[in-house]
Amino acid sequence: MAEDFAKAVEDGLKLSKRIYLGKDRAVAPPKPPPPMERSPDFYLPSAPMVYAVISDPRIVDNPDLPSYQPHVHGRCDPPALIPLQMSRVVLDVDCYADTAFIQVSGKWRVHCVMASRSCDCRIALPMGDQGSILGVEVDLPTKSYSTELNGVEESKGIQKIARPEDGGFLKPHIFTITIPQIDGGTNISIKLRWSQKLSYNEGQFSLTVPFRFPEYVTPAIKNISKKEKIQLNVSSGIATGILCKATSHPLKEIRRHAGNLGFLYEAEILTWSNTDFSFSYSVSSGNIFGGILLQSPSLYDYDQRDMFCIYLFPGSQQSWKVFRKEVIFVVDISNSMQGRPLEITKNAISAALSKLSPEDSFNIIAFSSETFLFSTSMALASEEAIEKATEWISTKYSVGGGTNMFIPLEKAAEMLSNIHGSLPMIFLVTDGAVEDERNICDWMKKRLTNGGSLCPRIHTFGIGSFCNHYFLRVLAMIGRGEYGAACDLDSIEDQMQKLFSKGLSTVLANITIDAFDDHKQIEVLARQQIDLLTAKAWFSENKQLDEEVSLLSIQTCNISEYTRMVLLEQNKIDKATESSGARKVPKKGDPHKIGDSEAPKKILLQSLSVGFGDLTATAENIRPGSVEQKLPEAAEIFIKATSNCCGRMKMNRCCCMCCIQCCSKMNDQCATTLAQLCTALACFGCLECCLELCCSGQDGQ
Repeated sequence: MAEDFAKAVEDGLKLSKRIYLGKDRAVAPPKPPPPMERSPDFYLPSAPMVYAVISDPRIVDNPDLPSYQPHVHGRCDPPALIPLQMSRVVLDVDCYADTAFIQVSGKWRVHCVMASRSCDCRIALPMGDQGSILGVEVDLPTKSYSTELNGVEESKGIQKIARPEDGGFLKPHIFTITIPQIDGGTNISIKLRWSQKLSYNEGQFSLTVPFRFPEYVTPAIKNISKKEKIQLNVSSGIATGILCKATSHPLKEIRRHAGNLGFLYEAEILTWSNTDFSFSYSVSSGNIFGGILLQSPSLYDYDQRDMFCIYLFPGSQQSWKVFRKEVIFVVDISNSMQGRPLEITKNAISAALSKLSPEDSFNIIAFSSETFLFSTSMALASEEAIEKATEWISTKYSVGGGTNMFIPLEKAAEMLSNIHGSLPMIFLVTDGAVEDERNICDWMKKRLTNGGSLCPRIHTFGIGSFCNHYFLRVLAMIGRGEYGAACDLDSIEDQMQKLFSKGLSTVLANITIDAFDDHKQIEVLARQQIDLLTAKAWFSENKQLDEEVSLLSIQTCNISEYTRMVLLEQNKIDKATESSGARKVPKKGDPHKIGDSEAPKKILLQSLSVGFGDLTATAENIRPGSVEQKLPEAAEIFIKATSNCCGRMKMNRCCCMCCIQCCSKMNDQCATTLAQLCTALACFGCLECCLELCCSGQDGQ
């Protein structure tokens, strides 16, 4: 799907050469790089972008200066995507602890479509680490669009369903949504909101926001003002010891209070930012320390309890000694892991083994329908043992069969059952789902409850969308470990190394909070709370928790398994008419009633959640990323009904669906010729029918 998007953008840039921008232009026409220098992701968005969706190339022209170019025949199938030019952009970033809430406001213009014609416009938003879309607002002269979340049951009543390409994730970190039919020359004001994580490494917090705009979004006309603004607020909760380390843009500090910093950058520029926005700050402390952030709920919050966040910093002391470790890697090597996922996993395990101390112990268990052990007992992490383990894991290739997860976990827990004086831990890596997931969690919960304070930490890592990420999250919560995931192949290596590094560098364990004797639920940031509650709801099969997640998701605008995103369309003209007291009287035969304009139209987008795994895909060993996005249910039924109808007919017949698909790819001249031919054949058919009717009586005499 990403390759199709990139190809459509490349076609759109070629098509945009038709646009005449006048002699007084500030930039040269876009020139694609040579094929040898072009990366596979070159045409994917690296900053918030808007594209004109062009199916009919005849409408491509300057809305202000028509060029009267020669007539173009044919259609673009699939449609080409022409990047729209941008005249203003504002980036607002609010950082709270390890989470950043980001809003981008910008203005784009449909500069590539005739003023008398219209086209769909597709918005593409790349997000940073663990990005989660919060909302989209689009303002046009006559209409406005916005997104909201509805419960699953409420969404079933929405009749209009968007196509997969009209709203969803192009990649796990790139969100797209299509706004229908915008006139050429229109200025579009857009607000995009999302959240993402800050990374923490060696006492330093870092944030990176995709903000690299290609040169072809810069307006070509010199006298167009181009304003760029970045505003950053950091609420660290730490009164002293904060030091700004690096920034990609020239930020000016405008505020510094206890634990709160403010920065601003604003300028009129010639070309837009060509680097991602990055910012990092350090917390200077040599010892482990922590604190608590308190916040009162908003007036409209359904839950009026106060909110808090407890944090701990490991400090910058390099002399802190990590625990002696007993580590077992449990790796899925079923056929679906074949190729890059398994090779990256092998390399990550080899790198993790090299970081173990000589007094640490380790083992590796590979599994599919069978189980393979590197050693029947724990092996000391000597150079010789690590070399043998690296060689052993490199010879393990994906094998067919199913995915049996219980037996390898049972073996790993048994090996670590009699460990004393060290920290035992299990790393589970899989890309599949299994039927006995709840039984595994129940069994592990009972075993760890009886195991005492030094029971194994269980760290889980899920690859792709076919594994049940909520099962892996529950298993990590039960085992007091970390959960990690990579939904696309490109991020496996980075995310897996982060998980291994975090688990293997533990300096503080068995942290407890004694202030909650009444066992009330402890709440965290909304995104984390939704994920944790969804995992608990899946494990307990509690419908009340489902409803709680849905309500929290709608209130905080964070997507969940129990909500669906809806695009709302509101007509501004109707609003103005109603506010002035006038009422529009419908014409005779007008199917729209007067009251229809009061409620916005709703378009149901495709599901944006990860789901609860796919047992069928796991059983069939389908590899992550090898299946295209599913069509909407109604479209899928229609395609199934018509896909093989010609095969069920006689060889000299064809169905309407085949004719429609064939005719949709014709250009105008071919369609005209075919229509004339069909008309001539119809005339001959009518003449033959008339002759039979008129002359049949004479033949019978």
